[in-house]
Amino acid sequence: MDLPVYDFRTDIKNVLVTPQIRSRFLKMAVGQFNEGHTHDLGHEIFLILQGKAEFVIEGRKAILGPGQLCIALKDEYHTVENVGDEEVIMYLSVTPHIQPTHTRWFEDGTKRPPNFTPNTNYDLVPDRTTPTADLVDACLATAETFATAAAAFAETMKHQADEL
Repeated sequence: MDLPVYDFRTDIKNVLVTPQIRSRFLKMAVGQFNEGHTHDLGHEIFLILQGKAEFVIEGRKAILGPGQLCIALKDEYHTVENVGDEEVIMYLSVTPHIQPTHTRWFEDGTKRPPNFTPNTNYDLVPDRTTPTADLVDACLATAETFATAAAAFAETMKHQADEL
């Protein structure tokens, strides 16, 4: 089996969506603005491949061009806007990627209720039959699995450090 290779000029899509990571190429039209949000569980990395995009992360602002990267850490409110005169193409990844991945906010600064984004955003046929309560349970179970794995990893690292 050949190694999958993705090209940002032709593969504007998600390239990998798992609980560990969401990895994709994203295209933004001139003037397009993405609604601000945070991620409760993970960090998001943005790498500009074409065009110019303005990022605002926790009130800090920067315009990035091709080859430049910025990071929104867990719980950092962020927006992005295409401020150039051509389409923006970027690579982005969110890790971990556990639904609901995006936390939206009301203008008064309070969190909106969880919104489980339909899978059409992930290049898959959406499952509209699973009740939200079941999705919340699955999210909690996945988070607990990650917590258990992280604790086991920490214990292994402690044991290895003690042996040094």
